[in-house]
Amino acid sequence: MSPRHTHYDMIFLGGGCAALSLLTRLLRSGQYATARILVIDRDSKKNNDRTWCFWEKGVGYFEDVVYRQWGQLDFFSAHFSSPLLLDGYRYKMIRGLDFYSYCLDLLERSGQVEWVEASLADVSRTNDTLILKGASGSAASQDLRAPGDSGSTFTWNLSATLVFNSIYKPAVTSSKQVDLLQHFKGWVIEIPDSPTGDHGSRPAFDKDRATLMDFRVSQQEGATFVYVMPLDERRALVEYTLFTPSLLRPADYEEGLRQYIKEYLGITDYRVIEQEFGIIPMSSQAFSFFEKGIFNLGTAGGQTKASSGYTFQFIQKQSEGIAARLLAINNSAQVRRDVLVYENALLSLKADPVRFRFYDRVLLNVLAKGYWPGDQVFARLFERNEAGKIFRFLDNESNIQEELAIISSLPTGPFLRAALTAL
Repeated sequence: MSPRHTHYDMIFLGGGCAALSLLTRLLRSGQYATARILVIDRDSKKNNDRTWCFWEKGVGYFEDVVYRQWGQLDFFSAHFSSPLLLDGYRYKMIRGLDFYSYCLDLLERSGQVEWVEASLADVSRTNDTLILKGASGSAASQDLRAPGDSGSTFTWNLSATLVFNSIYKPAVTSSKQVDLLQHFKGWVIEIPDSPTGDHGSRPAFDKDRATLMDFRVSQQEGATFVYVMPLDERRALVEYTLFTPSLLRPADYEEGLRQYIKEYLGITDYRVIEQEFGIIPMSSQAFSFFEKGIFNLGTAGGQTKASSGYTFQFIQKQSEGIAARLLAINNSAQVRRDVLVYENALLSLKADPVRFRFYDRVLLNVLAKGYWPGDQVFARLFERNEAGKIFRFLDNESNIQEELAIISSLPTGPFLRAALTAL
């Protein structure tokens, strides 16, 4: 299916978390009741394809779709294990399908958003013309081009006042660039009502307590940990996660999950009721917010934290900032509301201080070059710092004094070496 029009007020290339977070804010404002909006994505967002977990204080913008949250977290490793001091933070989970359904319902009720399924292979913008090339129909590829997509190829010439892109395309932007992958396999497991084995009739999980990181598993492949998010007393999401340059064989993830569930959870009788697999880029790649007439959102716009892979909350901060600028223009008395006015307003958004990108590069160098084992890095961080302070640091919201305290808690030699490499 091709777009119905040739001009739109806004075009979104990619219809995932970043696009939907921004669109939801704009449509809820009531100021875009006459806007014509196009979203192009390779699928219809009808599947529970991912789970977002994040820490947050208070009530968040998408609190209505938080599936579970925990006020108690544990950390485990061979070097240090302890409950974490959260300083008012709660760890929250949002399921992909719940988020999509919530946002898409608003989009559908607005009657203003046209959704086209297509896989984009090439995008360019010259003056007012947006040239899109690709294949129509849904696809399941992880990159821009969908190998084997049976849809027909196309070239669309469109125009729009604003174009937002959230389709991530890896690139090498520096000779010193460091790239790792955060890759994970997750099982939602369910324990029978009257389980056999070690637990007897006792609850298998504490639904109010989750495991943020458990590094007691083998570190042979690199930084490897498991997190456990109880959904109730009989069900939990168990995620086997690695920070490494390359993926494992599919069977290796499942073996890691089986061993962990048996050895550390003490559970032998269970069934897998849901599965997920994901890959998050952890890269020191230089990302541009605005490039060739297109604004980049989400991971494509550098909103994935390079040193941790956390993305959801950074997307929310970016979406809130963009929406505030656009709504301020609509509320102003100025007559001109053309492309340049909107672009100048968005380009005035302040980025996080550059020192946080340097911290990310340092940790990436430590992990990628093996200057210090990843399990020991995180064990030292949580042993010598309150979790709440680490969360602020990883959210790019800490102050210099807090950052110096965290940095000084880490071994000087490996991190100094990594810092010199990252300069």
